[in-house]
Amino acid sequence: MIMKNIAIFASGEGTNAQNIIDYFKDSDKIKVALVVSNSLGAKVISKAEKAHIPVLFSDEKFFFESDIVHQLKKNSIDYIVLAGFLWKISDAIIKAYPNKIINIHPALLPKFGGKGMYGMNVHKAVIEAKEKESGISIHYVNEKYDEGKIIEQHTCMVSENETSESLAQKIRQLELEFFPKIIEKIMS
Repeated sequence: MIMKNIAIFASGEGTNAQNIIDYFKDSDKIKVALVVSNSLGAKVISKAEKAHIPVLFSDEKFFFESDIVHQLKKNSIDYIVLAGFLWKISDAIIKAYPNKIINIHPALLPKFGGKGMYGMNVHKAVIEAKEKESGISIHYVNEKYDEGKIIEQHTCMVSENETSESLAQKIRQLELEFFPKIIEKIMS
C-alpha cells in the first residue's frame, strides 16, 4: 500500500491533533505530513514542531485563494483532517479535495451544528435543550458548516446534573478514542 499523507488543520490547543499524530507516528500506511494553522498563538504549532511535522501558518487571505491548494499539493496531501479548526473551508479546497476533508463535531449532527457552534457553545446548547444524549459526529466537509455526509457518530449520556465542563470531558474522551480509528478506516 502506498503511504497516504494527512494535513491536520487546527486553530488551538491541538489535543485532537496530538492524538492523531501519536496514533499514526509508527504507521507504514498513513503519515501526518503537515499541520496547518490560522493562529500564530496556537499550541498545536509547538506540538507539530516537537513531532518534526512541518507547519504552515496561514492568514485569512491565503486560505481563500488558490495558494493553499498549491501548498497542499506540493506536500502530497491526500486527506485533510480538521481537528479544532474554526474557519469555514474555502470552496477552492473543497473542490480540490472532494470527500477527502474530514471534520469532527462535538455533538450529534444535524443538531447543534452550524456557524458559531463549536466547543462550549455546543455543550451549553445541548444542556439547555435538555438532551438525554450527546456525542461526536465525524463527517465529510462540504460548502456548508457541519452539513457534509456523516461518516460515524458515537454517543454518551447527558446526566440530569450535567455541566458544560463535564459534558466536554465526556465528548473529549469519545474524540480521543474514535477519531484516529475512523480516519484510519476511511483512508484504508
